[in-house]
Amino acid sequence: MGKLQKFEITFDQTKTVYSPGDSISGKVTVKIDQPLQCKAVKVNCNGFCGVTTKSNDTEWTVEEQYFNSTVSVADTGFVLAMGVCIQQSGKKRGDHTRQHEGTLKAGEHNFPFKFLIAESAPTSFEGNYGRIIYRVRAFITTPRFAKDYNTEKAFYLLRPLNLNELPDVWEKSSSAVTQQFTYMLMKTGTVTLKAETDMKGYTPGDIIQVMANLHNQSGKTTGNIGAGLVQRITYETKKPVHDVRTIAEVEGGTVKAGKELEWKEQIIIPPLPQSSLVGCALIKIEYYVKVSLKSPDVLLTLPIHIGNISLDKTNRPSKKKAASASAAAEDASASAASPGPVPPTTKPTSAPRPAPRHNAAQSRRSYPDGPSAPQAEFYDGPEGGSSAGNGQPNKRQSQLVNAFSYAPGLSFLQDRQPNGSAPSAPSYGASNTSAPFAPEGASGGSLYPQVPPPSYDESCNT
Repeated sequence: MGKLQKFEITFDQTKTVYSPGDSISGKVTVKIDQPLQCKAVKVNCNGFCGVTTKSNDTEWTVEEQYFNSTVSVADTGFVLAMGVCIQQSGKKRGDHTRQHEGTLKAGEHNFPFKFLIAESAPTSFEGNYGRIIYRVRAFITTPRFAKDYNTEKAFYLLRPLNLNELPDVWEKSSSAVTQQFTYMLMKTGTVTLKAETDMKGYTPGDIIQVMANLHNQSGKTTGNIGAGLVQRITYETKKPVHDVRTIAEVEGGTVKAGKELEWKEQIIIPPLPQSSLVGCALIKIEYYVKVSLKSPDVLLTLPIHIGNISLDKTNRPSKKKAASASAAAEDASASAASPGPVPPTTKPTSAPRPAPRHNAAQSRRSYPDGPSAPQAEFYDGPEGGSSAGNGQPNKRQSQLVNAFSYAPGLSFLQDRQPNGSAPSAPSYGASNTSAPFAPEGASGGSLYPQVPPPSYDESCNT
C-alpha cells in the first residue's frame, strides 16, 4: 500500500461563497510516492440541514436534504485527458474478488469536477441545535481490508434577503401594554407603556431608534426601563426547541409616582444572520426589540427584520406624498358620490301674464339678426337684476341661468319686478338654442308668442 502524501480539494479562483443556481468547480489533488491500489476516485457535493435536541451535537434528530450529487472522476480503466489512469489488475479473468481493482500510479494527480447548486437551497447557517451545511467531499475507495481515504471542504451559500421586497418595511413597529402595579400585596394603580421603532427593516451596522412613553399612574416609583435586541431561533423537531438570546441591551431611568416619561435610545445591530431562511423548513429565525420594566414586570415586543440588502432611502414614501394621495382619493370618492351641483328648487307663481301682440315692424327694428339673450356672466351688477344698495351680487340668478332652460310663459318669483311686471329679459339655456317664437307670417294658432320679447336695451330702460 502506497503512502498518501497529499489529498485535498481546491475551488476555482479560491471562491468560498456562492449563490443559489451557481456552478461550483475545482479539482481534487492526490499525491502518492508509491502505487496505490484503489477501485475509484469519487467526488460528492451535497447540502442539507440537521437539527438535534442536544446543544452542539452532530447526531441529527431530523434532517432535510437540498441536493446531493456524486461523480466518479477516475475508476478502473478510466483514462483522464492528462494521462492519469488506474491500471486494472487481476490474476485471472474468473477472479471476481480482484476484477474491479486497479492501481493509481505514483506521483501527483489532479481530478477536476463541476457541480450545479440548486436554485431552492437556503442560506448557510450554524446554530446551537442545528446547521445548514454545504460541502464537497472526495473519496478514494480501496480493495477489501484496505483503508479508504476521504477528505472534504465546506463552502457557504448566501441567499440575500432584500428588505426593499418586504411589505410595510418603512412603517413603525409599535405596541402598548397596561399593567397593574402591586406593592406589598396591595394594588396601588396602573402603569402604561408604549413603544415603537422608527421602521421595521435593518441590516448589520444600522441603528435602531427606540422611542418609549411610560405613564406611571400608581403611587410607587417604577423600576428602570430598558430595551434590547433579541434573537429567537426555533428548531423544528418532534418537540420544538427555542433558543432565545439577547444580542444588545440598553437601560434608562425610573419614573416617579404620577409622572410620565418620554424615553429615546439607540441600538446598533452587530453582524447577525438574516431573519428568513427561505427554503428551510426546520430552522426559523426571528428578531424583535423588547422594551421592559423591572418593577412592575412589564414587557412588550416590537418585531423587526434583519436582511442583507439595505433599504433604498430614495424610495422612502414621504408624509407629504402620502397625505396628497389620501386627499386625492377622498376627492375622487366625493366626486363619485356627488355627480354635480343640485339646482335650487323654485315654485311657479300664479298664472303668467299674456304675451304681447306680435309687431313685425318692431321685430325687424329691434332684432335685425334675430334675438339673443344676455350671457350669464353679465348678471352680477344692478342692471342684471340685483337689488340696488345691498352690495351683494345676485348669485341665485346666475345659478338659474345655468340650471334651467327658458320656456315661454314661465316666470320665476325671484325674477319678477316689484311692480309685478314680467322678467326684464328672458334667459336661455347653455345649449345656445334660438329664441322660441314663431317666424314672421306664421299662423295665429301657434303655441309660441306672436310678438318677440323686448330687447336688451328696452329691458334696461324699463
